[in-house]
Amino acid sequence: MDRIWSYAPDSGHVEGEDLTGCTVVAPDGTIGQVDRQADHYGMRHLVVDTGVWVFGRSVLVPVGVVTGIDADARKVTVSCTRAEVKAAPRFRTDSETMDPQYLATVGEYYAALPPRTASAS
Repeated sequence: MDRIWSYAPDSGHVEGEDLTGCTVVAPDGTIGQVDRQADHYGMRHLVVDTGVWVFGRSVLVPVGVVTGIDADARKVTVSCTRAEVKAAPRFRTDSETMDPQYLATVGEYYAALPPRTASAS
């Protein structure tokens, strides 16, 4: 399951790059914008503000689902669909990004999703 917490080698990730403010896009539409990045317990993830799409809440997305980063366009592409992100374990408070059990639950959810290949964007 460690792969869910690591950027894929071909994702375009550059170590130290700030993705805050980047638009997060799924194969079926926009999810939201990166609010912040975190790496607690070796579990790297993005906290994404979904705006009004998911009733104004944020979602936690492990970086292993990132399939592409376009720094110039400020766009992060993920492999999962909007429905899959919406169905992920609910993110309620910032303290959950420090909770290893919550992070493990999120990781298990995303790791169990069917694999997809990156689409040309």
